[in-house]
Amino acid sequence: MSTYNESAKPKVTTARLLEMKHNGEKIACLTSYDFTMSSIVDAAGIDLILVGDSAANVMMGYDTTLPITLDDMITFAKGTVRGARRAMVIVDLPFGYYQGNPEIALASAVRIMKETGAAGVKLEGGEEILDSIKCILSAGIPVCGHLGLTPQSINKFGGYGVRAKEEAEAERLISDARMLDEAGCFAIVLEKIPSALAAKVTSSVSVPVIGIGAGNNVDGQILVVQDMLGMNRGFSPKFVRHYASLADVMEQALGQYVTDVKAVDFPNASEQY
Repeated sequence: MSTYNESAKPKVTTARLLEMKHNGEKIACLTSYDFTMSSIVDAAGIDLILVGDSAANVMMGYDTTLPITLDDMITFAKGTVRGARRAMVIVDLPFGYYQGNPEIALASAVRIMKETGAAGVKLEGGEEILDSIKCILSAGIPVCGHLGLTPQSINKFGGYGVRAKEEAEAERLISDARMLDEAGCFAIVLEKIPSALAAKVTSSVSVPVIGIGAGNNVDGQILVVQDMLGMNRGFSPKFVRHYASLADVMEQALGQYVTDVKAVDFPNASEQY
């Protein structure tokens, strides 16, 4: 049984996340893409929910995050926001809606904020998208940065391997992190980079640093909820801990339902009007 007490904890905001960093309180984050899951994730005490473009993979079945559209993200975000009473909810800007054009970036972010009720957006990249970040921030929209392995750039990287292992790329990442901090991002996600580098970035910036495959010397952690619940069979990267094996539980329950229906055991007398 969860020990989380909703009444004892206020709504999470950017100010609250910064306070948590300063107090040394770790920030627990997960993805969610719908009302039902968001309600459960929120009730468990998660601080920040990301409506990730990973929905392209886990909700839509694509091999990469590239095909998902802004309309898709808005649809997923609407339900997620409605399910979250305490957690802060932010939304990924999908590929093609902010790179290279600050005006399109701002228009995309405004649509997300107006149509979903989310509390902010997340963008992948550093110096190359700085103008878009500044444009969004100028409208008062909170922005979370994302460095390291940036899945929207998968065709550039050629794979999902660990990033910034070499000194030159590591130095660029540190520079980009400081740049995002100075620009006004409220947090930075670091994905799949060496833990020592993540620790150095965390101590180099004033805002919370959230890791995924970046070790434990950061301010918080995020995982895809379907991954950590064991709903995605055959996906077991090193950085994912399986806290349950729900795919097995669900298949067993569904199989029993099929058996009961075919045996005319469901519905029984007590389940009829």
